[in-house]
Amino acid sequence: MSTQFASLTQANHLLKPAKPRGLPILGVLPRFMRDPLTCLMDVSQSGPIAELGGNTYSISDPAMVKHILQDNHRNYDNRQTPALKRLRPLLGRGLVLNEGESWLHQRRLMQPAFHRKRLATLATMMTNEAASLVQRWQTPVAEGAPVNISREMTQVTMQIILKSMFSTDIEGEFDNISQAIQVALAQISKRVMSLISVPESWPTPGNRAFDAAIKTLDTYVYRIIEERRRSGKEMDDLLGMLLAARDEDTGEGMSDTQLRDEVMTLFLAGHETTANLLTWAWYLISTNLEVEQRLHAELDTVLGKRLPTIADLQALSYTRMIIDETLRLYPIAWLLSRQPNQDDNIGGYHVPAGATLLLSPYVIHHSPAYWENPEQFDPERFTPERSANRPRYVYFPFGGGPRQCIGNSFAQMEAQLIIATIAQSYRLRLLPGEQVELKGAITLIPETPIQMTVHPRH
Repeated sequence: MSTQFASLTQANHLLKPAKPRGLPILGVLPRFMRDPLTCLMDVSQSGPIAELGGNTYSISDPAMVKHILQDNHRNYDNRQTPALKRLRPLLGRGLVLNEGESWLHQRRLMQPAFHRKRLATLATMMTNEAASLVQRWQTPVAEGAPVNISREMTQVTMQIILKSMFSTDIEGEFDNISQAIQVALAQISKRVMSLISVPESWPTPGNRAFDAAIKTLDTYVYRIIEERRRSGKEMDDLLGMLLAARDEDTGEGMSDTQLRDEVMTLFLAGHETTANLLTWAWYLISTNLEVEQRLHAELDTVLGKRLPTIADLQALSYTRMIIDETLRLYPIAWLLSRQPNQDDNIGGYHVPAGATLLLSPYVIHHSPAYWENPEQFDPERFTPERSANRPRYVYFPFGGGPRQCIGNSFAQMEAQLIIATIAQSYRLRLLPGEQVELKGAITLIPETPIQMTVHPRH
């Protein structure tokens, strides 16, 4: 009782989060559900912590983000926020949604698959897939036909993750798999952004479409696992590592369900986010001709007419800065959610246990308090000189702390090689009159797929 009293007394002496004007109980949550990006940008003006309603808080201060993700991360090592729980039918207890000792064990198991020495062996395969895309685009170039750049980037990144992590490929199933992913993610986003929760067991059109999408994905993933088990081959890839793993106490391997959750998590996270990053990068490059000219000059100087290799990445510094700046303007993981296990003091503010905390890289990346002309596309923000004194959590497109995205180096290398390979041969242009709008769904995506025309550079 004395401990509870002391905790209550301490809480009473802490600052209270700002409370923007809204509806009783619900606060500004209805507005957040309608337009989350604008809502979070607006409420960030009211203070570093703002209560949206329904025991939900927005965090927009980098030092507070550091406290949650890094300094006091053990108080937030759970996957119980409403948004993350909605992902469970899709990702199960894979790395994104696992917690505690089980998560730590899986993280350590998977880490070697993303070691830099291993990534070096994957670079050639990434470049070859991008080169195949360059060849495939000769037809739309000759015909003057537009390409759906969102779809094209999804296809190349999906092929790369399947080959690199699971030693398989799409085998002509891209359309079915891609459609299933889009349906599943759209339905999850709809569930997350709804104030009224319809039971997932009800046979609504949305629930039936979601169940069918999950069945399609499960069929594909379980087939990958079954074929590998049946072959008996010991492959040097992520799936091989997972199959070889044994419980320290029982000596048992992972069940098909456990394997399914890890494969599904890495399959989705390993291509969908990078595809969106590349889509936004091409949009920004195509609408900033000076940036495009500098990119082409760097490629001509460093590569000439040969394809890029991992040895070229350091010299392709401007290409990398384009990627970094794209992730600043359009952080794919635009919203992180955490839930404190116990009451916390965050920068002098009291936050109760069980609250939902929303940490938005998008908001902090667009804040004039930390970025000069934040809406301008300026890759040179990421020169060593201009980055030298930048606080760590002013820029965090891959999260941070122990749960920072395990595939961040993989994604950045992949994006750099793909952009370099394609930009050697082509310029991309938006269709006349094409309107590009943001959508804050599970990831930060265009409201509609971006259509572009492809033009030879030479």
